[in-house]
Amino acid sequence: MGTGVKEGKRSTHKMPSASTEEKREVKISPKDAPAVERALCRSKLYLLVSWGYLFPEDDEFLDYLQSGEFVEDGKAALESLEKELQNIGGQEAKNRINALKTHFETIEEWVSTEGENWGIQDLRDEHRRVFSNVIALDCPPYETLFGNDHVFGQSYVMGDIAGFYSAFGLQLSPDIHERLDHLSVELEFMHYLAYKESYAILHDGQEKLQTVIEAEKKFVKEHIGRWVPLFAGMLVRKADFGFYKILADFTSDWMAFDIAYLGVTPQPYSETDYRPASFMSPEGQTFECGAQDKGNELSLLMSEVGADAFIEKETDSTGKSGNA
Repeated sequence: MGTGVKEGKRSTHKMPSASTEEKREVKISPKDAPAVERALCRSKLYLLVSWGYLFPEDDEFLDYLQSGEFVEDGKAALESLEKELQNIGGQEAKNRINALKTHFETIEEWVSTEGENWGIQDLRDEHRRVFSNVIALDCPPYETLFGNDHVFGQSYVMGDIAGFYSAFGLQLSPDIHERLDHLSVELEFMHYLAYKESYAILHDGQEKLQTVIEAEKKFVKEHIGRWVPLFAGMLVRKADFGFYKILADFTSDWMAFDIAYLGVTPQPYSETDYRPASFMSPEGQTFECGAQDKGNELSLLMSEVGADAFIEKETDSTGKSGNA
């Protein structure tokens, strides 16, 4: 598989540097090859969809789309994944693979008819049309705005997300102006875990491999598998047409695929569960969490109900940061 995305510049996490041992070429045994390929392909596909949701700060992502490399890399990963699937995830996974192929074809068509003439400002304007300049409550790409009817619930979920990142030695890159619960950040975390899974197969032994796989399953079951399907449906309606509508369709089928692949059963939020958190002040006034809500800033959320202590507890229970 080609590398495609230049991960260093646009990475939302600070990834630990590869050691000399990691950089050495490794001979993959025939027995391990299918599992390594599946992990690498899932890692690539998570990264592609993750990158799609970030605000386009520069031309890099648009160039990647217009050059055809986005579709080329995605199709190559999908084809390799399908080849090595070996009935993992059953018929549901196979069906979603076919749907994902169609979405790449739709992206390719969009690029050839409209996207090839776009400049960076066009992509930025389209991102703002869909997601706005503040937190758009009709399709917010933030997990803590789903299923939490109080700001304290947001704080707990934010602490749990931070605990996952911390356990694997990751922190948010200062180049990315987003919160820990942004969709792109969470999807890139799954990209990292899937890549780490491929490395663990070759280097770390069964115990560490199982730790990584369990982290993938738990993060999908307790986080992205719960809110992303609802978000994707909301985004389809909000975007209505264009690149982000296609990306929403892709995201929906990709989440359904990986849920089947991992064999987990999240309890997804429904439309009736979506209630942006509100806070009742002593005077009885209510405000919604959004860009105007200063209490929604990460620093306050993390300290509101002891999230920092939660992270420390998670780290203590999983071992030293980065050793998972």
